[in-house]
Amino acid sequence: MSDIPIETKKELGLVHVYTGNGKGKTTASLGLGFRAAGRGLEVLMIQFLKPPENYGEHVSAERFPNFTILPLGLDHMVSKVPKERDIKVAQDTLQRARDEIYSGKYDLVILDEVNNAMSWKLLDPAEVVGMLEGRPANIEIVLTGRGAPKEIVEYADLVTEMTLVKHPFDKGVRARKGIEY
Repeated sequence: MSDIPIETKKELGLVHVYTGNGKGKTTASLGLGFRAAGRGLEVLMIQFLKPPENYGEHVSAERFPNFTILPLGLDHMVSKVPKERDIKVAQDTLQRARDEIYSGKYDLVILDEVNNAMSWKLLDPAEVVGMLEGRPANIEIVLTGRGAPKEIVEYADLVTEMTLVKHPFDKGVRARKGIEY
């Protein structure tokens, strides 16, 4: 958007990582995304491991003309030994992320669950770091998901680890519409 002060855009360019076994990584990135969209920045969230279903964040983002969510993930969980199709989908999603980041259309890009994709050996952390190193200046990036690889943690400017203390799943409470999805 042209009404964003150039000073605001000049301050962008850091890499955030939200990782750990606790709940809230995607939620934290959405909070940041909605804050940025509210200030007029162009926001893109690319979801690596979530299929294009009716998640609450998709419904909310539709209310913001400058917040786009692309759910490009798998329609199933990845086994301990990834299938060729799983690797291809993750690599195609990374290529799409690269294309969108390098397009210069966005001020903030969230790569949701990309850490999981790397820890499950669907993506090479060195390839992700290489993409980040070559990106245009002044684009803020957020990487979410459990198991952020060492290379990503070392490269990032901000790393937050969500720690699980207790979770309602342990009492048999299932994922709830509007809260977990």
